[in-house]
Parts: sequence; C-alpha cells; structure tokens
Amino acid sequence: MKYDQQIIIGESPAFLEIIEQASRAARHDRPVLVIGERGTGKELIASRLHFLSPRWEQKFVQVNCAALPDTLLESELFGHEAGSYTGAQGKRIGRFEEADKGTIFLDEIATTSLSAQEKILRITEYGTFQRVGSNKTIHTDVRIIGAANIDLPSAAEAGDFRHDLLDRLALDVITLPSLRHRKEDILILAIHFGQKIAQEVGWESFPGFSESVIEMLLEHTWPGNVRELKNVIERAVYYSENEFHPIEGVLLDPFNSPYRPSTVSSKHKVKIQKEIKPETAIFNEPLDFQESVENHEKELLHHALNKSKFNQKEAAKFLNLNYHQLRHQLKKHNLLS
Repeated sequence: MKYDQQIIIGESPAFLEIIEQASRAARHDRPVLVIGERGTGKELIASRLHFLSPRWEQKFVQVNCAALPDTLLESELFGHEAGSYTGAQGKRIGRFEEADKGTIFLDEIATTSLSAQEKILRITEYGTFQRVGSNKTIHTDVRIIGAANIDLPSAAEAGDFRHDLLDRLALDVITLPSLRHRKEDILILAIHFGQKIAQEVGWESFPGFSESVIEMLLEHTWPGNVRELKNVIERAVYYSENEFHPIEGVLLDPFNSPYRPSTVSSKHKVKIQKEIKPETAIFNEPLDFQESVENHEKELLHHALNKSKFNQKEAAKFLNLNYHQLRHQLKKHNLLS
C-alpha cells in the first residue's frame, strides 16, 4: 500500500484538527492509539502516521487482531518454531519480526488476549520477544500503532485490557470524529465517491445529486460513517438509469424490505420475553396482529403530521426518524399526497 493511494478528504474543523494531530504524531517514533467508530478511517490515519514518519521507506505491516482466534494470533504476531503446536510443521516469522525497522498496525487491538498483550508490552518496553515454542530472545525495532472502536480505559477497568500496556501505548491518542460530527464533509465525500464510481462504470462525467437526495444525505445519522456513505453512493450510481441527470434516489438501508425475515436470536428472545408484561400480552378477543400493528403505525403517522402541521421534516423529528425513513413509512401506508 502506498500513502499517495490513500486519499483522506474533508474540510470540517473536527476533521482538520485530527489531520493536524496525526501529522504531529507522525514525527515522533513512539506508539500511537487510534480510536474511533467503525468506518471512520482508522486504517487511513495509521497509514498517514507511517508514511509521514522517518520510517516511511520501511515496511508498514497491518494485522487485524479480530480476524484470528487467540491460539493463532500469537503465532501470527510473534512467529513459531517447528512443532511448537499441532500443525506447526515449520518455523514461521511473525509480523513483529517482519516489521523490524518499520511500523506495525494492530487493528482491533482490544480483541487480543491478555497473554498476547503481555508480549506486546514487553516489545514496547524492551524491544524483545520470543517465538511461540522458543526460548530464544529476538530483538525488533518497530513502531506500534494500535486501533480500537471501544473505550480502552473502560476495557482496562473491566479487566479486559492491561493497564500497563494502555499506559505504554497512550503516548498519543487520536480519537476520530464520527461522520455525524463532521457534517460539512458529507457532501464533499459523497461527490468524491460518486465521481470515482462514475468513472469506473464508464460515465462521461458525474452529474451530482438532486436537492432531495442532498437533503437526505445531510439528515442521515450515518452509523456506519464514511464506509456506509461510500456504499450508499456506489449503490446509487450503479442503479442510476441516466448518467446525464442528477441522481434522484439513494437507498440508505439495503435490508429495508416488507419481506425481511423477522428472526430474532435466542439471547434477544429471552430479553423480549422479560420485557413483555403479562397484563399487556393478554387480550379478551382474538385479533389480527399484522393489522393491529399497521393501524397503530398509521395512527402515529397521522398524529405526527397533525402535530407538525404536515411539515414532513418536523414530523420525522417528532417520531425520531430521518426524512427518508418517514417517507418510506408514508409510502408504505399510502399516506403520500
């Protein structure tokens, strides 16, 4: 991966502050933690930290710690000797050894076992480790960048993350803002993604978005952040039937369907059963459940529209929905004029 291929886009104050912090942190050679929700671009910030550092010509090794079980993660990180465990047929060089003189990016570092954390701590303190199944001490000169999507101090208090390792890694902590905290960047990113996908599908140019779509994009809360926005824009371009007119529709939730399965996992079933009060679950006469639900939804929609004097934006806020969700419900119940 080359840094010039990793484009970081934005102009909001929150975004620019983070970019400045990352640029400052890149100059020193100590560990850095990158914290943020899913889809906020933690791997891009880690890439920036490496390629703007004095180590930029050396290896940038990335490991997704959540992708491997504990039994294999230590072998992946520190390597192993032949016969150290069942299936270990030959010697393996670990990722810390591979990253010598460079940078290692430990994504989802909070998922590592306490045993692995202890070994990572030793590397931060002494620059040494041992392969699995070996007593030989290996020296490595590596800069550690860790990433997590949870509050690590809380994890440490709960006993799930070592306090001493957190102290060693937290020389610099870069906490990325969610997309809902950098609304000024939503349209900039949407146009960037739209132009990129339009080029990929062979359009002569990207026509932009209609006013209603722009409004929808700005009002959505983006729980999946930049990654979710990218998916939404890609989907909109792929499904657009006319490349010469602004895109007039986007699908925010691809799972939204009247035929969506209503399966609930067993652990959620228990919770639901506990929350249902006996007096509310008993009726004197049989009823049609689906019809009752639909009638109740219609009553809520009518009430919200009346309270907001039929201003759909205000009605959406009243029901704690975004504009697109409200429009979907109105269409579902034939309430659109």
